[in-house]
Amino acid sequence: MLENAELIDISPLISPKIAVFPGDTPFSRELLMNCQEGEDHLTLSSIKTTVHLGAHTDAPNHYHKKGESIDQRELSFYLGKAQVIEVHIEKGTRIVPKDLNVEIKAPRVLFKTSSFPDPNKWRDDFNALSRELILFLKEKGVILVGIDTPSVDLSTDKNLESHLTIYENNMAILEGIVLDKVEDGIYQLISLPLKLKEADASPVRAVLLKERGYEKAP
Repeated sequence: MLENAELIDISPLISPKIAVFPGDTPFSRELLMNCQEGEDHLTLSSIKTTVHLGAHTDAPNHYHKKGESIDQRELSFYLGKAQVIEVHIEKGTRIVPKDLNVEIKAPRVLFKTSSFPDPNKWRDDFNALSRELILFLKEKGVILVGIDTPSVDLSTDKNLESHLTIYENNMAILEGIVLDKVEDGIYQLISLPLKLKEADASPVRAVLLKERGYEKAP
C-alpha cells in the first residue's frame, strides 16, 4: 500500500511552543545526556506534557466515568479508510448536517474547518461538532470523527455535548490534526494511539495515505 501512495503528515510539530488547553500541562523536554555537546556517548531526554497534545486520540474515560482507557480501545477505530470534508461556518459554532455538501463515503470522517490555523497560538473561537452531526454520521456508519481543532466540543462547553454523544454511540475521536494542505477526498488514515495504561488520551503521529487514482469528493 505504501509503495503506491503519497504520505501526508497531518500532525503538528510538538515543541514547547505548541498550545494546550488553558490550565493543561505544556510540553517540555529535559536533556539528561547530550552526545552533540560534551563527552556523553549518547543523547537521552525525558518529556513532561499533557496526553492531549497536538494530534491526539481521546479515550472514553476522558469524558465518561464508565469509559475505556486508551490502552483498552480497539485499534481498528484509528486505521483505515477516511474522508476529509471541508466546511465553512462562522467561528465559534458547531457543524451541523446541513453544512455538509458531500456524501459520506468512509467510516472515518475528518473535518477541515481552518478555525484553529496556528497550533502554537491558542484561540477560543474554534469550530466544533454538534450532537445532530454525530448522530447523522453514526447512521452513515461512521466510527471515528476527527477535527482540525483542539476539541470536538466548543472551548466553553462544560457539558461536553459532542463527547458524550460520541460515547453513547461507541465512536472514536481524533483532535488537533492539521488539514490546511489536504484536499477533500478519500484517504487511508493511520493514527494509532500509544498503549498507555489507564490513560485518558494519547498523542499520535497522524498521517493520510493518498493512493494513486484516489477518489475526490464531488
